[in-house]
Amino acid sequence: MRLLGETKSNEPFPCKYSYLCTFNYLRSGMAILFPAPVFGPVHSRRLGVSLGVNPLPPDGKVCSFDCIYCECGLNGENRSRLRMPSREEVRQALEAKLRQMQAEGPAPDVITFAGNGEPTVHPGFAGVIEDTLILRDRYFPQARVSVLSNASFLDRPDVFEALKRVDNNILKLDTVDEEYIRLIDGPSAGYDVRKVIRRMKDFQGKCMIQTMFLKGDFQDRDVNNTTDRYVLPWLETVKEIAPEQVMIYTIDRETPVGGLKKATPEELDRIRDRVEAAGIPVSVSY
Repeated sequence: MRLLGETKSNEPFPCKYSYLCTFNYLRSGMAILFPAPVFGPVHSRRLGVSLGVNPLPPDGKVCSFDCIYCECGLNGENRSRLRMPSREEVRQALEAKLRQMQAEGPAPDVITFAGNGEPTVHPGFAGVIEDTLILRDRYFPQARVSVLSNASFLDRPDVFEALKRVDNNILKLDTVDEEYIRLIDGPSAGYDVRKVIRRMKDFQGKCMIQTMFLKGDFQDRDVNNTTDRYVLPWLETVKEIAPEQVMIYTIDRETPVGGLKKATPEELDRIRDRVEAAGIPVSVSY
């Protein structure tokens, strides 16, 4: 079943993809997937005109995480059967769309890499970013290029260098507790949160941290990460990373796993206040 329409959220990044949902389709009852390689644009009150880039297959999810709250669904339930678009296919589709927008409007305020999983999984990701920056400078030099990433491939020099070049390098860090990450985010084998944090620090502030706060139960365990047990170590790490901005958010849509609940506005505001007290800009999506 196809689902057309724009999200009603007015926050900058209420979830990984929702503010870019212009042309998406519902699969397996709830999973939201995106066309490839370009979708949108949509109008966001905070971002303006947002054009999405999905360098992953259009028919399923490709991700190094398997987050139990992901609106693209669980990896095992939404496997792709189609190949990823090539670097050249992404370039051609993006240029065609930018040409159309230049001729007909509207002008994009941001070009955002998101889509059906982890965009840095694409083997030609660095080249795709190179092409995107060239096209942005040619057609809409005022537009910003953003990447939403789970940060699992920061150890790849080409990915790290590409992310250094974009305007908004937005990296996921839901907690610094390795056990919690493995329970909730389901990273692939070899993930080491300490290594990821060290690599985040190497950006020397040229990054943004995005964190999901939620509550509820999963596998008979309390998954509330709004408590001091999780927030205080996370906040100390955020201070060390010293990002340009912190984006905190909670569940925005139905999740593929039951038993999960939104963090309350009061809980998010309490976390926001602590980040602000540390002198770091922060946005909240309720």
